[in-house]
Amino acid sequence: MISFNYETEFKIENEDRFIDWIQESITSENKEVGEINYIFCDDTYLHKINVDYLNHDTLTDIISFDYSDVHTISGDIFISIERVTENADEYNVAFDTELKRVMAHGILHYCGYKDKSQEDSKLMREKEEEKIALFK
Repeated sequence: MISFNYETEFKIENEDRFIDWIQESITSENKEVGEINYIFCDDTYLHKINVDYLNHDTLTDIISFDYSDVHTISGDIFISIERVTENADEYNVAFDTELKRVMAHGILHYCGYKDKSQEDSKLMREKEEEKIALFK
């Protein structure tokens, strides 16, 4: 089950399309959908999680807590809408495209993709683009 939770004024329009897309993104990696919670919030909310749980005193666009097992993808994905908006402006892409990139990013981590090395980051970006292209 995929759910969207809002700790900000932002709301996803047509949640069903996003749910279908996330499910397709997961099955395209030969995984099953477990329980995935997206929590959309602001910088203050996500910064507090970053400090309290990860001991990082920085702003970020996404934090994910992975509860997946080998075959089933589950977890909580926190996304700062403020960061997504700023990143979209900085990289000169549409807000919706950047939002999809970040949403896919969390799922891809659960599927085992990393982004710490340059090589891993390159593969992660390719996978993000691949998943964005699945959106109908």
